[in-house]
Amino acid sequence: MSEGDRRDAMDVIIDQWRRERPDLDLSAMGVFGRLVQVAAMLGPASEAVFARHGLRRGEFDVLAALRRSGPPYTLTPSEMAAELMMSRAGMTSRIDRLEVAGLVERSLDPDDRRSFRITLTGKGLRAVDAALGEHAARLSVLSSRLGDGESRALEDALRTLVRTLVD
Repeated sequence: MSEGDRRDAMDVIIDQWRRERPDLDLSAMGVFGRLVQVAAMLGPASEAVFARHGLRRGEFDVLAALRRSGPPYTLTPSEMAAELMMSRAGMTSRIDRLEVAGLVERSLDPDDRRSFRITLTGKGLRAVDAALGEHAARLSVLSSRLGDGESRALEDALRTLVRTLVD
């Protein structure tokens, strides 16, 4: 593939900036610009997958946190809020919607009567497993378009970047 065949809209944008602002180091703009593009494209596609299973993204995230916790698929709202990096108020709203839909059950925490435990129902387990299966399959198809070693290299580079941002 020739260099001209590999160029995309981000290359054009960077060329324009280099022409207008040659004083700036724009070497990282392509990486981060493309990350933003990928996220913007994946978001709606992921939302569509979750919607086919009667879920919104945030609801899927709650169900997935419960599912990943392993049997009996139970966490406190505080544990889920910390894991999903969100406020307890926001978590309560999501839990309320999921409870009304019959996807989770809320019960008093036997260890702390001031707190609740949230448990995935059978219906919730089926919903999250179906949504996750479709979501994972779609991501696998996208990832398979990367060449040998590119997927692992990208994952390693992004892991390093996330660690840099978190530290």
